[in-house]
Amino acid sequence: MANRFRGYLPVVVDVETAGFDAKKDALLEVAAVLIEMDKDGKLQRGKTIQVNVDPFVGANLNPDALAFNGINPHHPFRMAKPEEEALKFVFQPIRQALKENHCKRAILVGHNAPFDLNFLNAAVERAGIKRNPFHPFSTFDTVSLCGLAFGQTVLAKSAKAAGMEWNTSEAHSAAYDAEQTATLFCKIVNLWLTHAPEMVNAIKQDL
Repeated sequence: MANRFRGYLPVVVDVETAGFDAKKDALLEVAAVLIEMDKDGKLQRGKTIQVNVDPFVGANLNPDALAFNGINPHHPFRMAKPEEEALKFVFQPIRQALKENHCKRAILVGHNAPFDLNFLNAAVERAGIKRNPFHPFSTFDTVSLCGLAFGQTVLAKSAKAAGMEWNTSEAHSAAYDAEQTATLFCKIVNLWLTHAPEMVNAIKQDL
């Protein structure tokens, strides 16, 4: 894995939020899916880490956003954690995976990845976490990858074009969307491995 992406470990992330402004709107859910590589160099979905997050003090809760994702931020059964605790819960297994794969840093994979990374970075800053395992600005965006591979950019349509099932009732939960995005990412990378092995070998030789 360390040789495949120039020392970076792809980790798929999806967040659910109470709006579009990473500085002002609440982060409500974070899900991260680890990516693994088999002996043939093909990627596959690994462990999913998911946590519900308490809105930070003073956070904006946009009613339209909450209606869209169906989240009640104050529901007692959410078992939500404060941002710092939630981030540490997500980051610990990622750091362990970095060590196991001899990678220097994680790189966020997401569908509209800058959105997820901006909310993650804003929460890291608020929590005062010094060792963020993710690259601060580089991402792999499955919107572009799906446009290239399947001619689609919407997550649900991309999944269906890739031959995957899509459950509308589970969509817009961080874990479900992250897992579907992870499956798409693996499919696209594995298609590249199948159809352009000489290019993959050239990449490995350059590292």
